[in-house]
Amino acid sequence: MTRTYNIDEIFEMAEQTERSGAAFYRRAAKGSMDEERKQKLLDLAEMELSHERTFAAMRTEQENAPTSFDPDSEAARYLDAIAEGRVFDLRDELIEDLGGKTIKEILKIAIDLEKDSIVFYLGLHEAVREESGKEKVETIIREEMSHITLLSHELAGLSR
Repeated sequence: MTRTYNIDEIFEMAEQTERSGAAFYRRAAKGSMDEERKQKLLDLAEMELSHERTFAAMRTEQENAPTSFDPDSEAARYLDAIAEGRVFDLRDELIEDLGGKTIKEILKIAIDLEKDSIVFYLGLHEAVREESGKEKVETIIREEMSHITLLSHELAGLSR
């Protein structure tokens, strides 16, 4: 049975995703010996927290927003899969498992997590009405894409 989500629940999931991302980057920075790399990871953590604040503000603005048009319940089924951990896991076990990982491994994990975030935000984008902040979700998707570019550049630099 497909559960329906209101916009408040959707934005709460988005906020949690960003908090988890920030925690991941802070933990990865803590284990880095290279000061420049550590700062880049901390900058990524701050960007994730900035996204969280954006979603929190969007959630506050949603008080009287109409629900999205989703006649085939595709967005609802997608969000249900996310909530049950079938798309990507919102829990923090991965953050705790960074000990002993090389920076290369951490960057690869981070790239995968950013990809998962983009997929999540594309689903969120479908669930948000134009007047409810769709353009803000698009901005965050572009920022997440830039994170992948930055992380990929860092990873390529390690291979030289």
